[in-house]
Amino acid sequence: MIIWIASYPKSGNTWIRNIVNQIVYSDFKNNEDVFSDSDRIRRYPNKKDILDLPEIPEKYTELQKKSVIDHTIKNWKISQQKINMNNKINILKTHNMLCNLKLEDKNYSFTDKESTLGVIHVVRDPRNIVASIGNHYSHDTQEKSVEMLLNEFNWIGFRNNETPQLLSSWKNHYNSWKRFPNNNLLIKYENLLNNTKNEILRIIEYLSKFFKLNISEFEIDKIISSTSFENFKTQEIKGKFKENAVNEFGEKKQFFYLGPKNNWKDYLKKDNLNKINLIFKEEMKQLGYF
Repeated sequence: MIIWIASYPKSGNTWIRNIVNQIVYSDFKNNEDVFSDSDRIRRYPNKKDILDLPEIPEKYTELQKKSVIDHTIKNWKISQQKINMNNKINILKTHNMLCNLKLEDKNYSFTDKESTLGVIHVVRDPRNIVASIGNHYSHDTQEKSVEMLLNEFNWIGFRNNETPQLLSSWKNHYNSWKRFPNNNLLIKYENLLNNTKNEILRIIEYLSKFFKLNISEFEIDKIISSTSFENFKTQEIKGKFKENAVNEFGEKKQFFYLGPKNNWKDYLKKDNLNKINLIFKEEMKQLGYF
């Protein structure tokens, strides 16, 4: 069965992934090797999951894009059944929304209770995501980043023939995973930032339902130290982080960009702020962002 670490991009998924990696595998990393063995919690879907994925050129048509999307959708359930054949608890990270799509008169769910045991659902104030996705996706205007957050039909993953993931809008993404009925743990990025230890304890309590864990205060402190934004950033500079996005010129983008210094009040234009506040009003109220 699968436990997902699910989030909209640039919401803290990599942070949670590293914390969970150390908790579950009792492998409390030194600061220098925090990214070693990160692939024990890998991204889904990728090419090892969705076999025979049609390749598309760098400049692709909408028809070529649709062929890749359709093939991916049709193989969600098949690939997860294959993953679960090992009869273990498999922890996977994803940015895909929890959706049910109709294709050729047949319904396809991203996942279901037959394949999924639970989810650690990571959310972040969308106003603070704007700068991070702007950097990550090489947007040349703030408006493009805001439009990405609002786009209900947004798929990512077409560069370098990656496997596509359906994001939809930040609002739809949040509401989709909120509805998963079993073992659903919500982690707010802001709480993780302001009281890291408390959130780690919540994650340990959650995972203790599925794994035999015995973690000391000293080991929790090691997790906090090795997974700090400052350490992540230092190790990235040293070349030890291997999951950077690249821009259209093939240049690596800085992954750990602003972190705790990211404050929408410092950069978000008034028109863009008003648009986000209006469209995401109910969800942001639920999460205490208003």
